[in-house]
Amino acid sequence: MTKRWWEGGCVYQIYPRSFQDSDGDGVGDLSGIARRLDHLVDLGVDAVWLSPVYPSPMADFGYDVADYRDIDPMFGTLADFDALIAAVHQRGLKLLMDFVPNHSSDRHPWFVESRSSRASPKRDWYIWRDPAPGGGPPNNWTSDFGGSAWEYDGPSDQYYLHAFLKEQPDLNWRNPDVRAAMLDAMRFWLDRGVDGFRIDVLWHIVKAAGLPDNPLNPDYHPTMGEKFKVLQLHSTDQPETHEIIREMRRIADSYDGGDERVLIGEIFLPLPRLMAYYGNESDGVHLPFNFQLVESDWHAEAIARFILDYEAALPAHGWPNWVTGSHDAKRMAARVGEAQARVAAMLLLTLRGTPTLYQGDEIGIGEVTIPPDQLKDPRELREPGLGLGRDPSRTPMAWDASLNGGFSEGTPWLPLHSDWQSRNVEAQLGDTGSMLHLYRRLLRLRRGHPALSIGECADVRASGDVLSYDRHHEGEHMRIILNLSGRDQPLPVDVTGFRPLLTTIADGQPVSPAGGLRADEGLLLIMDGRT
Repeated sequence: MTKRWWEGGCVYQIYPRSFQDSDGDGVGDLSGIARRLDHLVDLGVDAVWLSPVYPSPMADFGYDVADYRDIDPMFGTLADFDALIAAVHQRGLKLLMDFVPNHSSDRHPWFVESRSSRASPKRDWYIWRDPAPGGGPPNNWTSDFGGSAWEYDGPSDQYYLHAFLKEQPDLNWRNPDVRAAMLDAMRFWLDRGVDGFRIDVLWHIVKAAGLPDNPLNPDYHPTMGEKFKVLQLHSTDQPETHEIIREMRRIADSYDGGDERVLIGEIFLPLPRLMAYYGNESDGVHLPFNFQLVESDWHAEAIARFILDYEAALPAHGWPNWVTGSHDAKRMAARVGEAQARVAAMLLLTLRGTPTLYQGDEIGIGEVTIPPDQLKDPRELREPGLGLGRDPSRTPMAWDASLNGGFSEGTPWLPLHSDWQSRNVEAQLGDTGSMLHLYRRLLRLRRGHPALSIGECADVRASGDVLSYDRHHEGEHMRIILNLSGRDQPLPVDVTGFRPLLTTIADGQPVSPAGGLRADEGLLLIMDGRT
């Protein structure tokens, strides 16, 4: 096993507000995370990624940062964070922070100073422009949360740019002082021992010089959300972004001999443009996030094509990665149902590359209905009725059948899933056919079989509703066959010489696949003669 830890490992995303509350205020915190670390060890993951825990007014629940070098009191203190890092490392896990470089909070001292006057020494730390010649915003750019990307500031008679909420003004990365301050913030956390970063909306951080209008989207329809009125040609994915990534990579590589700290970039782009973020062997992000399984239709042919196209597009030094859920995406069990969510678990954890598992998916949390008076997500509140709200993916974790699922002794900030009394970690630990046991078995097999963790992927094919592929490493040969339908299916590939190791069917008993696949069944097989 010569791969770096993040190539053979599995990342687990924690949404800190919803993982474990330790003080009864209804919001999760760092001490709560520390209390539940053994769950992650038993699950079999290798690293923890924390969504933002910086000081924030919480207009976008932590993605509006008011101080890049501290912890919000809601989550604890720097001492609590240091204790968490120590506890994570003591258990042999890694800890990744969420870094938010595109924008700060409008309450950040930098922006307060920038907004104070056109003559402010920090005016150019953000992107300010005069109104258009006829009045109104400087260009036609749209916010990803709806409406114009420009907010008018009356006292200075200028607009500032915000790709998201008006409370999240975009930083000006063309200013060398901004760049230096943000890179120093990365060093601050690396010096404290974090093992890397997931970098938020990385492809947004540089804008085209001159800020020209974006082209109109000829396929726009109001149901898509106002973000899609224009094509983000000039407001994202600029060549200068890669210069900044090179600096970030040099910093990461300066720690621990250059092989231990990892940079994961959030980048929503088509494959050819996504691949550019790998850079050369030592100057890109290690893992530009691959969201194809989050965005795709659940069809064998489409997924096979994604796998093949992705593998073909990777640069020689590039390592793949896969994700099926996040704090921004609809949960897999809500998308495809619980039976197929079990198949999705096998897909995620047997594909070549680094998987990222989102909290709660290991117990199969599905659709969660949020009453209108309890909605919190600003995206839903700004564009209601379009199904863009992210609250259902951010609801609290259920640990047992006690009050509020063991998450909090107070009123949770969002309601739990309706079946939390039966769908919780403790209940599933006692049920060998549960989703949790399936994840634990898959992760154990992945850890114990190099073919699954670092091996090659071959013979990817789709036959009707069945997806199959092989994994190889040093004589070990495994075959994965996934039925993406609710009907029994014939086997599309030869299994002579293979024996089953694991099925996704809840009885947990793999049977001889000679008779075909059962409805909603994923099978993991190994060439006979291997253990």
